[in-house]
Amino acid sequence: MLGPDAQRGECPVSEDAASSAVERMRLRAAEIRQQMGGRERIEAQHRQGRLTAREYIEALVDGGSFRELGTFARSERPEQRERTPGEGKIVGRAAVDGRGVAVVADDVTVKRASTSNVGSRKVRRVYDMAMRDGVPLVHFGETGGARIPDIMGSEGFSMMQPPAYTGKRGRRIPLVTVIVGESFGGSSFLAAASDLTIQIEGTCLAITSPRVFEAATGETLGLQELGGHEVHARTTGQIELTAADGNEAAALARGFLSYLPSNAWTPPPRHEPREAPEGDVGELVPADRRRAWDMRKLVRGVCDRDSVLELMPSFGRSVLTMLARIDGRPVGVVASQPMQQAGVLGPDACDKATRLICLCDAFGLPLVFLQDTPGFMVGSQVEHARLLHKATMLWQAVSLAGVPKLTVVVRKSYGVAHYAMGGIDMEGDLLCAWPGAEISFMDPQTAANVLVPGQEQADLDARSARAREVALEVDPYGAAGVMRIDEIIAPQSTRAVLAATLQDVSQRPFQPGYERALSHWPNSW
Repeated sequence: MLGPDAQRGECPVSEDAASSAVERMRLRAAEIRQQMGGRERIEAQHRQGRLTAREYIEALVDGGSFRELGTFARSERPEQRERTPGEGKIVGRAAVDGRGVAVVADDVTVKRASTSNVGSRKVRRVYDMAMRDGVPLVHFGETGGARIPDIMGSEGFSMMQPPAYTGKRGRRIPLVTVIVGESFGGSSFLAAASDLTIQIEGTCLAITSPRVFEAATGETLGLQELGGHEVHARTTGQIELTAADGNEAAALARGFLSYLPSNAWTPPPRHEPREAPEGDVGELVPADRRRAWDMRKLVRGVCDRDSVLELMPSFGRSVLTMLARIDGRPVGVVASQPMQQAGVLGPDACDKATRLICLCDAFGLPLVFLQDTPGFMVGSQVEHARLLHKATMLWQAVSLAGVPKLTVVVRKSYGVAHYAMGGIDMEGDLLCAWPGAEISFMDPQTAANVLVPGQEQADLDARSARAREVALEVDPYGAAGVMRIDEIIAPQSTRAVLAATLQDVSQRPFQPGYERALSHWPNSW
Protein backbone atom coordinates (compact mmCIF):
# COMPACT_ATOMS: atom_id res chain seq x y z
CA MET A 1 0.00 0.00 0.00
CA LEU A 2 1.32 3.48 -0.93
CA GLY A 3 2.34 5.84 1.85
CA PRO A 4 0.80 9.33 2.21
CA ASP A 5 3.70 11.07 0.41
CA ALA A 6 3.43 8.71 -2.56
CA GLN A 7 -0.35 9.14 -2.68
CA ARG A 8 0.20 12.90 -3.07
CA GLY A 9 2.65 12.28 -5.92
CA GLU A 10 5.65 13.30 -3.76
CA CYS A 11 8.89 11.44 -3.37
CA PRO A 12 9.99 11.32 0.26
CA VAL A 13 13.41 12.97 0.66
CA SER A 14 15.32 12.98 3.90
CA GLU A 15 16.58 16.25 5.35
CA ASP A 16 20.14 14.99 4.88
CA ALA A 17 19.54 14.30 1.19
CA ALA A 18 17.97 17.72 0.64
CA SER A 19 20.83 19.41 2.45
CA SER A 20 23.32 17.46 0.35
CA ALA A 21 21.60 18.54 -2.88
CA VAL A 22 21.74 22.18 -1.83
CA GLU A 23 25.41 21.85 -0.94
CA ARG A 24 26.20 20.26 -4.30
CA MET A 25 24.41 23.13 -6.02
CA ARG A 26 26.43 25.68 -4.05
CA LEU A 27 29.70 23.93 -4.80
CA ARG A 28 28.87 23.69 -8.48
CA ALA A 29 27.91 27.38 -8.64
CA ALA A 30 31.10 28.36 -6.81
CA GLU A 31 33.21 26.29 -9.21
CA ILE A 32 31.61 27.89 -12.27
CA ARG A 33 32.04 31.40 -10.90
CA GLN A 34 35.60 30.96 -9.67
CA GLN A 35 37.07 28.76 -12.39
CA MET A 36 35.10 30.20 -15.34
CA GLY A 37 36.76 28.80 -18.49
CA GLY A 38 39.91 27.75 -16.64
CA ARG A 39 42.51 29.35 -14.37
CA GLU A 40 45.01 29.59 -17.21
CA ARG A 41 42.61 31.69 -19.27
CA ILE A 42 41.88 33.95 -16.32
CA GLU A 43 45.61 34.46 -15.82
CA ALA A 44 46.01 35.20 -19.53
CA GLN A 45 43.47 38.02 -19.17
CA HIS A 46 45.39 39.46 -16.25
CA ARG A 47 48.70 39.25 -18.10
CA GLN A 48 47.19 41.43 -20.83
CA GLY A 49 46.21 43.99 -18.21
CA ARG A 50 42.53 43.13 -18.62
CA LEU A 51 39.90 42.08 -16.13
CA THR A 52 37.67 39.04 -16.33
CA ALA A 53 33.98 39.43 -17.14
CA ARG A 54 33.10 39.06 -13.46
CA GLU A 55 35.70 41.64 -12.44
CA TYR A 56 34.26 44.16 -14.91
CA ILE A 57 30.85 43.68 -13.34
CA GLU A 58 32.30 44.10 -9.84
CA ALA A 59 33.98 47.35 -10.90
CA LEU A 60 30.64 48.76 -12.09
CA VAL A 61 28.02 47.74 -9.55
CA ASP A 62 27.50 48.48 -5.87
CA GLY A 63 29.36 45.99 -3.70
CA GLY A 64 27.44 42.78 -3.08
CA SER A 65 24.49 43.77 -5.25
CA PHE A 66 25.04 41.46 -8.24
CA ARG A 67 22.54 38.61 -8.56
CA GLU A 68 23.47 36.24 -11.33
CA LEU A 69 21.04 34.58 -13.72
CA GLY A 70 21.82 31.53 -15.84
CA THR A 71 24.78 30.34 -13.79
CA PHE A 72 24.28 26.73 -14.93
CA ALA A 73 23.79 27.43 -18.63
CA ARG A 74 26.04 25.47 -21.01
CA SER A 75 26.29 24.51 -24.66
CA GLU A 76 23.47 22.65 -26.35
CA ARG A 77 26.07 20.39 -27.95
CA PRO A 78 26.60 17.35 -25.68
CA GLU A 79 30.34 17.14 -26.39
CA GLN A 80 30.82 20.78 -25.32
CA ARG A 81 28.78 20.85 -22.12
CA GLU A 82 31.64 20.32 -19.69
CA ARG A 83 33.80 22.89 -21.49
CA THR A 84 31.29 25.76 -21.59
CA PRO A 85 30.43 26.87 -18.03
CA GLY A 86 28.01 29.77 -18.30
CA GLU A 87 28.19 29.49 -22.10
CA GLY A 88 30.40 32.56 -22.46
CA LYS A 89 27.89 35.10 -21.14
CA ILE A 90 27.47 36.34 -17.56
CA VAL A 91 24.21 38.15 -16.91
CA GLY A 92 22.25 39.36 -13.92
CA ARG A 93 20.72 42.19 -11.94
CA ALA A 94 22.49 44.64 -9.65
CA ALA A 95 22.51 48.23 -8.44
CA VAL A 96 24.60 51.25 -9.42
CA ASP A 97 24.51 54.09 -6.89
CA GLY A 98 21.49 52.44 -5.35
CA ARG A 99 19.49 52.22 -8.58
CA GLY A 100 18.70 48.97 -10.35
CA VAL A 101 20.57 47.91 -13.49
CA ALA A 102 20.83 44.83 -15.67
CA VAL A 103 24.32 43.67 -16.63
CA VAL A 104 25.77 41.50 -19.42
CA ALA A 105 29.45 40.59 -19.67
CA ASP A 106 31.09 38.50 -22.38
CA ASP A 107 33.31 35.82 -20.83
CA VAL A 108 36.22 35.27 -23.22
CA THR A 109 37.57 32.45 -21.08
CA VAL A 110 34.78 30.30 -22.57
CA LYS A 111 35.06 29.83 -26.34
CA ARG A 112 36.17 33.47 -26.76
CA ALA A 113 32.62 34.45 -25.69
CA SER A 114 31.46 33.46 -29.17
CA THR A 115 27.75 33.81 -29.74
CA SER A 116 25.73 30.60 -29.34
CA ASN A 117 22.05 29.83 -29.00
CA VAL A 118 22.15 29.42 -25.21
CA GLY A 119 24.35 32.47 -24.70
CA SER A 120 22.01 34.53 -26.86
CA ARG A 121 19.05 33.37 -24.77
CA LYS A 122 20.78 34.57 -21.61
CA VAL A 123 21.39 38.02 -23.09
CA ARG A 124 17.86 38.27 -24.44
CA ARG A 125 16.41 37.15 -21.11
CA VAL A 126 18.06 39.89 -19.09
CA TYR A 127 17.38 42.47 -21.82
CA ASP A 128 13.66 41.66 -21.72
CA MET A 129 13.72 41.96 -17.92
CA ALA A 130 15.37 45.37 -18.13
CA MET A 131 12.79 46.59 -20.63
CA ARG A 132 9.87 45.36 -18.53
CA ASP A 133 11.23 46.67 -15.24
CA GLY A 134 12.60 49.95 -16.60
CA VAL A 135 16.25 49.68 -15.62
CA PRO A 136 19.39 50.49 -17.65
CA LEU A 137 21.36 47.71 -19.32
CA VAL A 138 25.17 47.80 -19.25
CA HIS A 139 27.07 45.46 -21.54
CA PHE A 140 30.78 44.60 -21.37
CA GLY A 141 31.59 43.50 -24.90
CA GLU A 142 34.41 41.21 -26.00
CA THR A 143 33.47 38.41 -28.37
CA GLY A 144 34.98 36.45 -31.21
CA GLY A 145 31.74 36.56 -33.20
CA ALA A 146 29.23 33.82 -33.91
CA ARG A 147 30.25 30.29 -32.93
CA ILE A 148 31.11 27.94 -35.74
CA PRO A 149 29.99 25.18 -36.35
CA ASP A 150 26.91 25.89 -34.22
CA ILE A 151 25.52 28.40 -36.70
CA MET A 152 26.43 26.65 -39.94
CA GLY A 153 23.74 25.11 -42.11
CA SER A 154 20.16 26.25 -42.40
CA GLU A 155 19.10 24.65 -39.11
CA GLY A 156 21.93 26.15 -37.08
CA PHE A 157 21.61 29.56 -38.72
CA SER A 158 17.86 29.69 -38.19
CA MET A 159 18.32 29.02 -34.46
CA MET A 160 20.43 32.16 -33.97
CA GLN A 161 18.96 35.13 -32.09
CA PRO A 162 20.55 38.27 -33.58
CA PRO A 163 20.35 41.43 -31.43
CA ALA A 164 17.90 43.00 -33.86
CA TYR A 165 15.38 43.26 -31.01
CA THR A 166 17.30 46.28 -29.71
CA GLY A 167 15.91 48.17 -32.71
CA LYS A 168 12.55 48.22 -30.92
CA ARG A 169 13.99 49.64 -27.70
CA GLY A 170 12.83 53.14 -28.56
CA ARG A 171 15.29 54.41 -25.93
CA ARG A 172 12.88 53.34 -23.18
CA ILE A 173 15.89 52.37 -21.09
CA PRO A 174 19.50 53.55 -21.28
CA LEU A 175 21.80 51.09 -23.05
CA VAL A 176 25.56 51.31 -22.40
CA THR A 177 28.30 49.18 -23.98
CA VAL A 178 31.91 49.04 -22.84
CA ILE A 179 34.29 47.45 -25.36
CA VAL A 180 36.83 45.65 -23.19
CA GLY A 181 38.65 43.49 -25.76
CA GLU A 182 38.46 42.30 -29.35
CA SER A 183 34.81 42.74 -30.29
CA PHE A 184 33.38 41.20 -33.46
CA GLY A 185 29.80 40.31 -34.28
CA GLY A 186 27.16 40.44 -31.54
CA SER A 187 28.89 42.75 -29.08
CA SER A 188 29.75 45.17 -31.89
CA PHE A 189 26.13 45.38 -33.00
CA LEU A 190 25.03 46.04 -29.42
CA ALA A 191 27.64 48.78 -29.20
CA ALA A 192 26.28 50.43 -32.35
CA ALA A 193 22.76 50.37 -30.87
CA SER A 194 23.84 51.86 -27.52
CA ASP A 195 23.30 55.33 -26.09
CA LEU A 196 26.89 55.35 -24.86
CA THR A 197 29.84 53.30 -26.09
CA ILE A 198 33.12 53.35 -24.18
CA GLN A 199 36.17 51.68 -25.69
CA ILE A 200 39.22 50.71 -23.65
CA GLU A 201 42.54 51.63 -25.21
CA GLY A 202 44.19 48.78 -27.11
CA THR A 203 40.93 46.99 -27.92
CA CYS A 204 39.22 46.52 -31.29
CA LEU A 205 35.62 47.16 -32.34
CA ALA A 206 34.56 45.89 -35.77
CA ILE A 207 31.89 43.87 -37.54
CA THR A 208 34.31 41.03 -38.23
CA SER A 209 37.94 40.12 -37.62
CA PRO A 210 40.99 40.94 -39.79
CA ARG A 211 41.28 37.26 -40.69
CA VAL A 212 37.85 37.34 -42.31
CA PHE A 213 38.75 40.59 -44.09
CA GLU A 214 41.87 39.02 -45.52
CA ALA A 215 40.11 35.82 -46.60
CA ALA A 216 37.25 37.73 -48.24
CA THR A 217 39.06 40.69 -49.81
CA GLY A 218 42.79 40.07 -49.56
CA GLU A 219 43.10 43.23 -47.44
CA THR A 220 45.57 42.93 -44.58
CA LEU A 221 44.88 45.06 -41.51
CA GLY A 222 46.00 45.09 -37.91
CA LEU A 223 43.47 45.24 -35.10
CA GLN A 224 44.17 48.88 -34.32
CA GLU A 225 44.03 49.92 -37.98
CA LEU A 226 40.71 48.16 -38.34
CA GLY A 227 38.87 49.23 -35.20
CA GLY A 228 41.13 50.68 -32.53
CA HIS A 229 39.94 53.38 -30.17
CA GLU A 230 41.71 56.14 -32.12
CA VAL A 231 39.90 55.11 -35.32
CA HIS A 232 36.49 55.29 -33.69
CA ALA A 233 37.16 58.34 -31.51
CA ARG A 234 38.47 60.49 -34.38
CA THR A 235 37.25 59.04 -37.68
CA THR A 236 34.06 57.01 -37.38
CA GLY A 237 32.45 58.57 -34.32
CA GLN A 238 31.21 55.14 -33.24
CA ILE A 239 32.29 55.61 -29.63
CA GLU A 240 31.64 58.43 -27.17
CA LEU A 241 34.47 57.89 -24.71
CA THR A 242 37.78 56.05 -24.33
CA ALA A 243 39.19 54.64 -21.11
CA ALA A 244 42.66 53.53 -20.06
CA ASP A 245 41.41 50.38 -18.30
CA GLY A 246 38.39 48.55 -17.00
CA ASN A 247 38.13 50.49 -13.77
CA GLU A 248 38.11 53.84 -15.56
CA ALA A 249 35.56 52.53 -18.05
CA ALA A 250 33.27 51.39 -15.24
CA ALA A 251 33.58 54.79 -13.55
CA LEU A 252 32.65 56.54 -16.81
CA ALA A 253 29.61 54.29 -17.23
CA ARG A 254 28.49 55.04 -13.68
CA GLY A 255 28.96 58.75 -14.26
CA PHE A 256 26.95 58.70 -17.49
CA LEU A 257 24.04 56.88 -15.85
CA SER A 258 23.98 59.46 -13.04
CA TYR A 259 22.62 62.09 -15.47
CA LEU A 260 19.81 59.91 -16.77
CA PRO A 261 16.63 58.52 -15.27
CA SER A 262 16.40 54.74 -15.03
CA ASN A 263 13.86 54.78 -17.87
CA ALA A 264 12.06 57.09 -20.25
CA TRP A 265 8.87 57.32 -18.17
CA THR A 266 10.70 58.75 -15.15
CA PRO A 267 11.95 62.35 -14.83
CA PRO A 268 15.74 62.85 -14.70
CA PRO A 269 17.26 62.81 -11.20
CA ARG A 270 18.13 66.12 -9.59
CA HIS A 271 21.36 66.19 -7.60
CA GLU A 272 22.47 68.51 -4.83
CA PRO A 273 23.28 71.86 -6.52
CA ARG A 274 26.90 72.98 -6.63
CA GLU A 275 28.21 76.46 -7.23
CA ALA A 276 29.93 77.14 -10.52
CA PRO A 277 33.67 77.85 -10.50
CA GLU A 278 34.44 81.46 -9.61
CA GLY A 279 35.28 83.92 -12.37
CA ASP A 280 33.69 86.30 -14.86
CA VAL A 281 32.60 84.26 -17.88
CA GLY A 282 32.41 87.44 -19.93
CA GLU A 283 36.18 87.73 -19.77
CA LEU A 284 36.56 84.38 -21.53
CA VAL A 285 35.43 85.75 -24.89
CA PRO A 286 37.98 87.84 -26.81
CA ALA A 287 36.97 91.27 -28.04
CA ASP A 288 38.44 90.41 -31.45
CA ARG A 289 35.56 88.63 -33.21
CA ARG A 290 37.95 86.45 -35.23
CA ARG A 291 40.13 85.29 -32.38
CA ALA A 292 39.78 81.68 -31.22
CA TRP A 293 38.79 80.80 -27.66
CA ASP A 294 37.82 77.63 -25.78
CA MET A 295 34.06 77.24 -25.27
CA ARG A 296 34.73 74.47 -22.71
CA LYS A 297 35.69 77.18 -20.21
CA LEU A 298 32.35 78.92 -20.64
CA VAL A 299 30.42 75.64 -20.23
CA ARG A 300 32.28 74.92 -17.00
CA GLY A 301 31.72 78.51 -15.90
CA VAL A 302 27.90 78.32 -16.14
CA CYS A 303 27.42 74.70 -15.00
CA ASP A 304 27.76 73.20 -11.54
CA ARG A 305 31.32 72.61 -10.44
CA ASP A 306 32.81 69.28 -11.66
CA SER A 307 29.53 68.29 -13.32
CA VAL A 308 30.56 68.36 -17.00
CA LEU A 309 31.00 65.11 -18.95
CA GLU A 310 32.14 65.74 -22.52
CA LEU A 311 31.10 63.14 -25.11
CA MET A 312 32.92 62.43 -28.39
CA PRO A 313 35.66 65.00 -27.66
CA SER A 314 37.84 64.00 -30.66
CA PHE A 315 35.08 63.76 -33.29
CA GLY A 316 33.39 66.68 -35.06
CA ARG A 317 35.46 68.97 -32.87
CA SER A 318 33.94 72.25 -34.05
CA VAL A 319 30.98 71.52 -31.79
CA LEU A 320 30.95 70.33 -28.18
CA THR A 321 28.40 67.87 -26.82
CA MET A 322 28.24 67.41 -23.07
CA LEU A 323 26.13 66.26 -20.18
CA ALA A 324 26.21 68.61 -17.22
CA ARG A 325 24.17 70.00 -14.33
CA ILE A 326 22.91 73.49 -13.69
CA ASP A 327 21.60 74.04 -10.17
CA GLY A 328 21.60 70.28 -9.73
CA ARG A 329 19.45 69.63 -12.82
CA PRO A 330 20.94 67.48 -15.60
CA VAL A 331 21.09 69.06 -19.06
CA GLY A 332 22.55 68.31 -22.46
CA VAL A 333 24.84 71.00 -23.85
CA VAL A 334 25.43 71.62 -27.56
CA ALA A 335 28.00 74.37 -27.96
CA SER A 336 30.04 75.86 -30.78
CA GLN A 337 33.80 75.41 -30.35
CA PRO A 338 35.64 78.42 -31.83
CA MET A 339 38.96 76.70 -31.10
CA GLN A 340 38.23 74.34 -34.01
CA GLN A 341 37.53 75.80 -37.47
CA ALA A 342 36.00 78.86 -35.81
CA GLY A 343 33.00 76.79 -34.69
CA VAL A 344 31.73 76.07 -38.19
CA LEU A 345 29.28 73.17 -38.56
CA GLY A 346 30.48 70.27 -40.75
CA PRO A 347 29.06 66.79 -41.41
CA ASP A 348 30.64 65.14 -38.36
CA ALA A 349 29.64 68.01 -36.09
CA CYS A 350 26.04 67.68 -37.27
CA ASP A 351 25.99 63.95 -36.57
CA LYS A 352 27.50 64.50 -33.15
CA ALA A 353 24.98 67.17 -32.15
CA THR A 354 22.02 65.16 -33.49
CA ARG A 355 23.07 62.15 -31.45
CA LEU A 356 23.05 64.10 -28.17
CA ILE A 357 19.76 65.81 -28.98
CA CYS A 358 18.07 62.42 -29.51
CA LEU A 359 19.47 61.11 -26.23
CA CYS A 360 18.25 64.13 -24.27
CA ASP A 361 14.82 64.11 -25.88
CA ALA A 362 14.35 60.45 -25.04
CA PHE A 363 15.30 60.79 -21.38
CA GLY A 364 13.88 64.20 -20.61
CA LEU A 365 17.05 66.29 -20.28
CA PRO A 366 16.66 69.97 -21.28
CA LEU A 367 18.99 71.18 -24.03
CA VAL A 368 21.27 74.19 -23.67
CA PHE A 369 22.71 75.66 -26.88
CA LEU A 370 25.67 78.07 -26.75
CA GLN A 371 26.26 79.73 -30.12
CA ASP A 372 29.43 81.17 -31.60
CA THR A 373 29.35 79.92 -35.18
CA PRO A 374 30.07 81.47 -38.60
CA GLY A 375 27.68 79.02 -40.26
CA PHE A 376 27.92 75.72 -42.10
CA MET A 377 31.15 74.55 -43.69
CA VAL A 378 31.45 75.01 -47.46
CA GLY A 379 33.39 73.17 -50.15
CA SER A 380 33.17 70.12 -52.38
CA GLN A 381 34.57 67.80 -49.70
CA VAL A 382 31.76 68.45 -47.24
CA GLU A 383 29.16 68.49 -49.99
CA HIS A 384 30.30 65.02 -51.02
CA ALA A 385 30.22 63.97 -47.36
CA ARG A 386 26.45 64.63 -47.42
CA LEU A 387 26.49 67.85 -45.43
CA LEU A 388 23.10 68.81 -46.84
CA HIS A 389 21.56 65.62 -45.50
CA LYS A 390 23.30 65.79 -42.14
CA ALA A 391 22.51 69.49 -41.63
CA THR A 392 18.86 68.79 -42.40
CA MET A 393 18.85 65.90 -39.91
CA LEU A 394 20.23 68.22 -37.24
CA TRP A 395 17.70 70.90 -38.08
CA GLN A 396 14.88 68.36 -37.88
CA ALA A 397 16.15 67.00 -34.58
CA VAL A 398 16.16 70.46 -33.02
CA SER A 399 12.67 71.13 -34.39
CA LEU A 400 11.24 67.82 -33.14
CA ALA A 401 12.87 67.76 -29.71
CA GLY A 402 10.11 68.00 -27.13
CA VAL A 403 12.31 68.83 -24.15
CA PRO A 404 12.96 72.43 -23.06
CA LYS A 405 15.48 74.25 -25.28
CA LEU A 406 17.52 77.18 -23.97
CA THR A 407 19.81 79.12 -26.31
CA VAL A 408 22.43 81.82 -25.73
CA VAL A 409 24.14 83.61 -28.62
CA VAL A 410 27.54 84.34 -27.15
CA ARG A 411 29.50 86.08 -29.92
CA LYS A 412 28.27 85.36 -33.46
CA SER A 413 25.54 83.33 -35.13
CA TYR A 414 25.25 83.36 -38.90
CA GLY A 415 23.06 81.71 -41.47
CA VAL A 416 21.10 78.48 -41.23
CA ALA A 417 23.50 77.28 -38.53
CA HIS A 418 21.73 79.76 -36.23
CA TYR A 419 18.52 77.75 -36.55
CA ALA A 420 20.31 74.39 -36.30
CA MET A 421 21.74 75.50 -32.96
CA GLY A 422 18.36 76.27 -31.40
CA GLY A 423 17.82 79.75 -32.82
CA ILE A 424 14.85 81.85 -33.94
CA ASP A 425 11.58 79.99 -34.64
CA MET A 426 12.87 76.65 -33.31
CA GLU A 427 10.18 76.64 -30.58
CA GLY A 428 12.67 77.10 -27.79
CA ASP A 429 11.89 78.14 -24.25
CA LEU A 430 14.59 80.81 -24.03
CA LEU A 431 16.55 82.64 -26.74
CA CYS A 432 18.87 85.34 -25.52
CA ALA A 433 22.14 86.95 -26.53
CA TRP A 434 25.08 88.72 -24.98
CA PRO A 435 25.66 92.41 -25.80
CA GLY A 436 27.91 92.66 -28.84
CA ALA A 437 26.81 89.32 -30.26
CA GLU A 438 26.29 89.26 -34.05
CA ILE A 439 23.20 87.72 -35.68
CA SER A 440 22.72 87.77 -39.44
CA PHE A 441 22.39 85.66 -42.56
CA MET A 442 26.11 85.93 -43.29
CA ASP A 443 29.23 87.55 -41.90
CA PRO A 444 29.03 91.07 -43.46
CA GLN A 445 32.65 91.02 -44.61
CA THR A 446 32.12 87.67 -46.31
CA ALA A 447 28.97 88.93 -47.99
CA ALA A 448 30.80 92.02 -49.21
CA ASN A 449 33.42 89.91 -50.96
CA VAL A 450 31.12 87.51 -52.78
CA LEU A 451 30.95 88.30 -56.51
CA VAL A 452 27.79 87.35 -58.35
CA PRO A 453 27.70 86.61 -62.10
CA GLY A 454 28.00 89.83 -64.15
CA GLN A 455 29.12 91.94 -61.19
CA GLU A 456 31.94 94.42 -61.71
CA GLN A 457 34.83 94.94 -59.30
CA ALA A 458 33.64 98.48 -58.69
CA ASP A 459 30.34 97.11 -57.48
CA LEU A 460 32.20 94.80 -55.14
CA ASP A 461 34.22 97.71 -53.75
CA ALA A 462 31.05 99.66 -53.12
CA ARG A 463 29.50 96.70 -51.40
CA SER A 464 32.58 96.34 -49.19
CA ALA A 465 32.10 99.89 -48.02
CA ARG A 466 28.46 99.17 -47.36
CA ALA A 467 29.49 96.04 -45.42
CA ARG A 468 31.31 98.16 -42.90
CA GLU A 469 28.06 99.98 -42.26
CA VAL A 470 26.04 96.76 -42.13
CA ALA A 471 28.46 95.36 -39.56
CA LEU A 472 26.98 97.82 -37.11
CA GLU A 473 23.50 96.40 -37.74
CA VAL A 474 24.13 92.74 -36.84
CA ASP A 475 24.15 93.28 -33.08
CA PRO A 476 21.35 91.54 -31.17
CA TYR A 477 19.39 94.74 -30.52
CA GLY A 478 17.89 94.52 -34.00
CA ALA A 479 16.51 91.04 -33.36
CA ALA A 480 15.43 92.05 -29.87
CA GLY A 481 13.74 95.14 -31.25
CA VAL A 482 11.38 93.10 -33.40
CA MET A 483 10.93 90.54 -30.60
CA ARG A 484 12.74 87.71 -32.39
CA ILE A 485 14.91 87.02 -29.37
CA ASP A 486 13.67 87.13 -25.79
CA GLU A 487 16.32 89.20 -24.07
CA ILE A 488 19.84 90.57 -24.12
CA ILE A 489 21.65 89.54 -20.96
CA ALA A 490 24.91 90.37 -19.23
CA PRO A 491 27.46 87.54 -19.56
CA GLN A 492 27.78 87.38 -15.78
CA SER A 493 24.07 86.57 -15.43
CA THR A 494 24.10 83.63 -17.88
CA ARG A 495 24.11 80.91 -15.25
CA ALA A 496 21.40 82.61 -13.20
CA VAL A 497 19.17 83.09 -16.26
CA LEU A 498 19.60 79.45 -17.33
CA ALA A 499 18.96 78.17 -13.80
CA ALA A 500 15.81 80.28 -13.40
CA THR A 501 14.45 79.11 -16.75
CA LEU A 502 15.15 75.47 -15.88
CA GLN A 503 13.21 76.02 -12.65
CA ASP A 504 10.31 77.50 -14.63
CA VAL A 505 10.09 74.64 -17.12
CA SER A 506 10.44 72.01 -14.40
CA GLN A 507 6.88 72.85 -13.30
CA ARG A 508 5.42 71.35 -16.47
CA PRO A 509 3.77 67.92 -16.45
CA PHE A 510 6.36 65.31 -17.38
CA GLN A 511 5.93 63.75 -20.82
CA PRO A 512 7.39 60.22 -21.09
CA GLY A 513 10.30 60.07 -23.50
CA TYR A 514 8.85 57.31 -25.65
CA GLU A 515 6.03 59.71 -26.55
CA ARG A 516 8.56 62.15 -28.02
CA ALA A 517 9.56 61.86 -31.66
CA LEU A 518 13.31 61.45 -31.27
CA SER A 519 13.04 58.38 -29.03
CA HIS A 520 12.52 56.33 -32.15
CA TRP A 521 15.23 57.84 -34.31
CA PRO A 522 18.09 55.40 -34.96
CA ASN A 523 21.17 55.48 -32.75
CA SER A 524 23.61 54.97 -35.63
CA TRP A 525 23.98 57.53 -38.41
